[in-house]
Amino acid sequence: MNQNSAIKHFLLFGYGLLMVLNSFMYSQEFFTRDQLIGKGNQEIIGNSKMHKDAKFAFEKMKAHAEGDGIKIEVVSSYRSFEKQKQLFENKYIRFTNEGMTPKKAIDKIIEYSTIPGTSRHHWGTDLDLIDANFPKPESVLEEEHFYGNGPYCKFKEWMDIYAESYGFIEVYTQDDSRKGFKHEPWHYSFAPVSIPMLQSFKKLNIKDILTIEDVKGASFFSEDFIQKYYLENILDINPKLL
Repeated sequence: MNQNSAIKHFLLFGYGLLMVLNSFMYSQEFFTRDQLIGKGNQEIIGNSKMHKDAKFAFEKMKAHAEGDGIKIEVVSSYRSFEKQKQLFENKYIRFTNEGMTPKKAIDKIIEYSTIPGTSRHHWGTDLDLIDANFPKPESVLEEEHFYGNGPYCKFKEWMDIYAESYGFIEVYTQDDSRKGFKHEPWHYSFAPVSIPMLQSFKKLNIKDILTIEDVKGASFFSEDFIQKYYLENILDINPKLL
């Protein structure tokens, strides 16, 4: 067993233990509706706006990566309901003004962007990450940057080896059989907290959230659309996060 493999196995053991402890702890915790839909969470701390447990694990991972020449930078972490609503509605207005029907505009938006109230970024557990060693391309979060000769390919290779050791798991994997959101090699979730949060989120009524919160375009969210969105965009993710 080489050194990298030995380190990975040691860290994975620690991660496994952390998963067991956190799953027990958070299974006893009640997550409020506001926490789950991005309307406030006292567990989210710091300028980086992460869940406190995710931040602790992230700082450990970041220090390890720096020792290997990778400078992990957070592009996006916690995102409030209002921020996600603004992002969603700005795209909705732009696409419909360009001539798309409301349904086509919504389908275009949810290739990469979530409907407000349903984003994993509402939990403070999910991070969009890059390597700050390189100048940012004009459009930072593009799949091509993380493979081949892309500026973030070494970062992706490092994350493939070590991220799970710290509890971070790629959410939207490169899997042709997966539906919903497209592949995002920059998006990682802190599993010990996000898994129980997803279980709590599944108990909410998405239709009620979208109707009560008056999201632009919500009148075009049919029961069939919401069911499809729920199964494909929310649940068709890396199985390790279910």
